[in-house]
Amino acid sequence: MEKLKKRWNIESNWSVIAICIVFAINGSFAAWVAKPITAFLGLSPETISSIIYWPLRILLIFPIYQLTLPLVGWLFGQFKFFWAFEKKFLNRLGLGFLFKK
Repeated sequence: MEKLKKRWNIESNWSVIAICIVFAINGSFAAWVAKPITAFLGLSPETISSIIYWPLRILLIFPIYQLTLPLVGWLFGQFKFFWAFEKKFLNRLGLGFLFKK
């Protein structure tokens, strides 16, 4: 726990626990939201090859996850951590220009 606190620059054990819970909830939430979207688009393993369906679904889950992570983090009082996390992550993907002043 101390390693995570030092790495994430946080002070309390509650923050570490809350951050781990947010990551878990948001991953499940993003996958849950992607299912009806793929169904709405008419995509399913029955209508297209699984080799095409699963990569498309994962590509859909990724932006949903990124958009909802700060929101779920806010519910747990960790918005500041997750907003900084998102900016750092998107900067590494080459999308840092979205946050430049």
